[in-house]
Amino acid sequence: MSVELNHTIVAARDRQESAEFLAHILGLEVGPEMGPFLPVQTANGVTLDFATVPEDHITTQHYAFLISEAEFDAAFERIKELGITYWADPHQKRPGEINRNDGGRGLYFMDPSRQAMEIITRPYGSGPAESAS
Repeated sequence: MSVELNHTIVAARDRQESAEFLAHILGLEVGPEMGPFLPVQTANGVTLDFATVPEDHITTQHYAFLISEAEFDAAFERIKELGITYWADPHQKRPGEINRNDGGRGLYFMDPSRQAMEIITRPYGSGPAESAS
């Protein structure tokens, strides 16, 4: 059997709020409750299991999602409609911009529990590097 990521637990102040937020942005569904978890499953079968934890137990993690150009357009529209701050870079130095890394598009945003989310249309290293212009 090959090794595949099956699921990961995402710490949240409010699992419902965070699961619904991500599902809405990405055009996915929140699955049925599974014990203390609310799952959001991606197309490749990986599930993000949102769990409510005390706020002082939340450490910001980074979650990157590879999506199509059409999915990017839809997600980007939802981000803008909701007034969500986004950046072209993970260090949040380029607010209100998207990047063109590897010939695709990408951006970073935070979820309600301050988890770092990223959407990209090309995997890193798959195309020409962004120009330094």
